Amino acid sequence: METRKLGALDVSALGLGCMSMSSAYGPAGETAQMIRFIRDAQARGVTLFDTAEAYGPFANEALVGEALAPIRDQVVIATKFGFDIDLETGARTGGTNSRPEHIRAVAEASLKRLKTDRIDIFYQHRVDPDVPIEDVAGAIKDLVAAGKVKHFGLSEAGVETIRRAHAVHPVTAVQSEYSLFWRGPEAELLPVLEKLGIGFVPFSPLGAGFLAGKIDENTRFDPTDFRNAVPRFSPEARKSNMALVDIVRTVADRKGATPAQVALAWLLAQKPWIVPIPGTTKLHRLEENLGATEMELTPEDLSEIAAGLATIEVQGDRLPEAALKMVGR
Repeated sequence: METRKLGALDVSALGLGCMSMSSAYGPAGETAQMIRFIRDAQARGVTLFDTAEAYGPFANEALVGEALAPIRDQVVIATKFGFDIDLETGARTGGTNSRPEHIRAVAEASLKRLKTDRIDIFYQHRVDPDVPIEDVAGAIKDLVAAGKVKHFGLSEAGVETIRRAHAVHPVTAVQSEYSLFWRGPEAELLPVLEKLGIGFVPFSPLGAGFLAGKIDENTRFDPTDFRNAVPRFSPEARKSNMALVDIVRTVADRKGATPAQVALAWLLAQKPWIVPIPGTTKLHRLEENLGATEMELTPEDLSEIAAGLATIEVQGDRLPEAALKMVGR
């Protein structure tokens, strides 16, 4: 697989989002099976693996650590801090906590769960309005100096926060939702990242599965699936938003590909420093996704997609109201 740069860090063109193996999309996967799956992904060229203390909490980091321990030097592990989670019990208040002393404690706990001596990318999961971003960046700078963290990342941060953080310690990567289903980063975020030389890691690059073309208004999600609470996934919104899938499917059919491959190839075509992290727990879906890295969308393909997008207004917010209040700060 081709590699791309997040700042100065080389990673595979597609990473693997590991959250769904433990939470958010229904029941957790069976541990031994997920460990094999993660190792299968690495064997197929994936080098960037994304997790967080909040996924579980803690369970996903432990899973990723166990899976990658035998091949630790061949991969890049990204994890996240920033929520107010009790490091002993896993109890979570729902709020943020990026106090420097908490960041240091989270780093130590994450290192143990990940069975490693360094975190390759340490993201602030959400901006903490009660802690100046300069203090956060300073705490990361100290962890880098100690060799416990290699690179600093931010997730769902606003452009001014990114600039301020980058002035204290270089930001290697910014993570946010971006796909044909949600193009918000195009207005302000992408130009700032390009100017500063920061890589971009889109999560939900398939619109939480919608762009794969297997979900419609009749789909029923597991009761524990977070999409049940997302306005964009209401039955009415799904029915309306199928027009977007139809655009992708038309291009896919012509090219002998799948809608998911076209959606990922579209993202890869936007900038050479974009590295999507689609999540899956199924090997055939992983292989389908990786096929996007070998697919070229022509200027005509991209123009056709752009023309189709211009005729559609996607229905529904991408997150519940409470979650939206925590992004872009």
